[in-house]
Amino acid sequence: MEAVKNKLNLRKVFWKCGTCSRAVFHLLNHEFDNVKPNEEKASDMLAGGIAQKGHQCGMLWGGSLAIGTEAFRRYRDKDMATATAINASRLLVDSFQRRTHSANCRDIAKVDWENKFQFTIYILKTIAQGFVFSPCFNLIVKWTPEAVQDANKGLSEHINYNKPCISCSTEVVKKMGATEEESIMVAGFAGGIGLSGYACGALGAAIWYKMLIWGKNNLNNSQSMFNNPEAKKVLRAFYIQTDSEVLCKNICSKNFNSIDEHSDYIKSGGCKNIIEALAES
Repeated sequence: MEAVKNKLNLRKVFWKCGTCSRAVFHLLNHEFDNVKPNEEKASDMLAGGIAQKGHQCGMLWGGSLAIGTEAFRRYRDKDMATATAINASRLLVDSFQRRTHSANCRDIAKVDWENKFQFTIYILKTIAQGFVFSPCFNLIVKWTPEAVQDANKGLSEHINYNKPCISCSTEVVKKMGATEEESIMVAGFAGGIGLSGYACGALGAAIWYKMLIWGKNNLNNSQSMFNNPEAKKVLRAFYIQTDSEVLCKNICSKNFNSIDEHSDYIKSGGCKNIIEALAES
């Protein structure tokens, strides 16, 4: 567990990356020797709990993406890769909640990231107090070794599941034109990241893929973290379908207790309208 701390200065990585989602994505990629700079950059819009809305901490989104990246590399069987990504992401959420007692950014940072004044004050305090002030910087130091341990455990566990294994998040980016690797990268978002029931994984996947494509087409431009037009398009399409509900367990009116239960739900047409609307956004 201490190996991560010895290899990289976690606070410096966080500061250099600029967002918690990209930082954890990068740190876990580093552990697995995966190099994905464009994909990591695209995860910026998941920081602050999906486009700064305060839902699941960006560290979870970034960690799940890194797990999906490694699952694709390890397993030729794409059903196995999908199931493994979901399973490992579940362990990631569990360990995160044990440490923080909440998966949601708004409960941890206690900052409204969409409020530019609050955001500026947060950054100034972080700089002035040498990273000591920020609960986010302290959290990444404490939790990253646990995240690496849980990712390795989840990626290696034997999992029982039926074929085909389906993730809602994988389905949406496939419809958007994603490669097989990209679709597995987001597989762990299923059911609100690891079937946790939190904010919709398909929504997170659509925003990430939208920003990945945007980044490839705008190599010399930086994306706006405030009022990003691409993210707003995806969110608008999603809110229309769900009447502004974001939590997976409320949208689906159930919690998913197994990978098969989630797969069966999607195969039977569950969330079909949401997936199609996100893909077309």
